[in-house]
Amino acid sequence: MTDDSPLLAPGANRVETFGCRLNAYESEVIRGHLDAAGKAGTIVVNTCAVTAEAERQARQAIRRLARENPGAEIVVTGCAAQIDPARYAAIEGVTRVVGNEEKMQAATWTAAAHPAIHVTDIMAVRETAAHLVSEFDGRARAFVQVQQGCDHRCTFCIIPFGRGNSRSVPIGAIVEQVRALVASGYREVVLTGVDVTSFGSDLPGRPGLGQMMRRLLALVPELERLRLSSIDPVEIDDDLFRLIAAEPRLMPHLHLSLQAGDDMVLKRMKRRHLRDDVVRLVEKVRALRPDVAFGADVIAGFPTESDAMFENTADLLAGLGIQHLHVFPYSPRPGTPAARMPQVPGDVRKARAARLRAIGDANLASWLGGRVGSADRVLVESGRTGRGESFAPIVLEPELLPEPGVVVPVTIVGLEEGRLVGRPLLRAAA
Repeated sequence: MTDDSPLLAPGANRVETFGCRLNAYESEVIRGHLDAAGKAGTIVVNTCAVTAEAERQARQAIRRLARENPGAEIVVTGCAAQIDPARYAAIEGVTRVVGNEEKMQAATWTAAAHPAIHVTDIMAVRETAAHLVSEFDGRARAFVQVQQGCDHRCTFCIIPFGRGNSRSVPIGAIVEQVRALVASGYREVVLTGVDVTSFGSDLPGRPGLGQMMRRLLALVPELERLRLSSIDPVEIDDDLFRLIAAEPRLMPHLHLSLQAGDDMVLKRMKRRHLRDDVVRLVEKVRALRPDVAFGADVIAGFPTESDAMFENTADLLAGLGIQHLHVFPYSPRPGTPAARMPQVPGDVRKARAARLRAIGDANLASWLGGRVGSADRVLVESGRTGRGESFAPIVLEPELLPEPGVVVPVTIVGLEEGRLVGRPLLRAAA
């Protein structure tokens, strides 16, 4: 959630964002539509449906916002609202519910009359419109949508029913969006989508993700840092491998949609990769670019996961030294095949998630310790803190307090509470 305060400033609008980076991008599009429509006093809650906990947090926030802002227009949108609009329309204080396709349309926010529920069939959508965003509220880096939806049907995942089938943003529109963001002062852009590595399969000529990124970097030479959001381990194309090896503006950080490290669990999830695919990918990328860091999404306690299956996942994560782990206890999503499989007890799921997080913490601590004495470039996020090129958390020595969004070259001189300490080599880049 973007703001801890439930109160709406007089005459202002507010957009609360839950979930992924794609939602963060879409929230900025919504904010722009509200401003263009001359709205005031509208609260939009952009929900997530990836876990039951994400939905619970969104419903809790909606009730709190309604209670603290009586009379405000409260609009609920996002994946949870798309999948179950009636549930959110029934929450006291909610004015209307808007679907994932409708939330991106200016007319949704300018029309004089609004239906209480404006949610259409997301599976019928075949194209993704481009939207120009020039600012991300309170963020040092910008997110750019390059793809939407997913054609795959992992047995645990409800998101395709909230996002629809895969569709790509044309390369020209991506270039135009990135140019606008760079002109607004952003030094780093993150390419995001639901299934980013499927980019281009629906476009003329079927350009792949790597080809799109190569053209983007060539056409926007002033872009300083380019980063990818979560990617599928078996869909990286040759163009992307070449960029990883040779393009310094592509940040050395890949976040994998891994989910598990046991072949049987991966098959029951209907994932497209097996354990050895991940090992080969990590080894290949590290050979191409030794400074790369890896992140991964992992589900603990997937239905039917035995102790031995879990140990295979734990061993894989420890053996590969994945530095940035996002671990989720399995959350049954009604309507998915996994919800009908034999379930792992909740306390076991939580214990396994804690074990995997501990492995991730140990991997990160070991990797950070090995970075002392190296050089890096920090994108400052707030105060003295920021992220290095490989997404390492870095705190600057106190004599320099640059503005958020600048890039500061540093030497890593130590560790402080799980973060690297960076000593600036030069004044912050203008």
